Amino acid sequence: MSTGVIIALIVIVAVVVAVVAVLAVRARGSHGGGGLKRRFGPEYDRAVARHDGDVQAAERELAALVERHGGLRERPLEPAERERYEARWTATQEHFVDSPREAVAEADRLVAELAGARGFPDAGQYEEQVAALSVHHARHVQGYRSVHRLAGAQGKADGRADGSSEAAAPGTEDLRGALLEARALFEDLLAPARGELTSKKTETSTTATARHDDHGRHLPRAFQRHQPKES
Repeated sequence: MSTGVIIALIVIVAVVVAVVAVLAVRARGSHGGGGLKRRFGPEYDRAVARHDGDVQAAERELAALVERHGGLRERPLEPAERERYEARWTATQEHFVDSPREAVAEADRLVAELAGARGFPDAGQYEEQVAALSVHHARHVQGYRSVHRLAGAQGKADGRADGSSEAAAPGTEDLRGALLEARALFEDLLAPARGELTSKKTETSTTATARHDDHGRHLPRAFQRHQPKES
């Protein structure tokens, strides 16, 4: 074998090794610490806290979630279907004025139902549903946890007869805050993916409902903080 051929083979091997190294670095970047932190946002920090600061354990957990649910493709909603969900959420917010506890329970059920309609695990698999949502809607999934937790806390409080503070029902402001948090996930799930068909009515409605803040301003009137009437 001539010297030129040997040199050419060495060069080819070196190029192949370099390409493999670059691909490996990219793979680590997309599934490693930096990529996981970008993908999961606040969920990354919660995972680290859940593992008492053990970053590697938290990243193993999050990487496993991506492996299990990363391939999920959300099912498009028909325009009429989207409008029905939007109308039901509006009714839930209006119900909050008179029955905050019932409204939060309704919001919990409605988010679970909408997530199932979009192709996530159904409401009967809450933990799996939340796990999948954390992969695809990481920045808003905590709101769903909040309404689900408070809905459950209310049920426990209702089941206690001794009136102990440990089982006390959550206050109205806690319920309001949870509902606002859950609304962010609801809107995220309701929003059409790129290329989905929507009706003009739904586009206008979704844009309007997104105009709110954590203090209750710019929300539908029925969901504003209830002011006592002057006598």
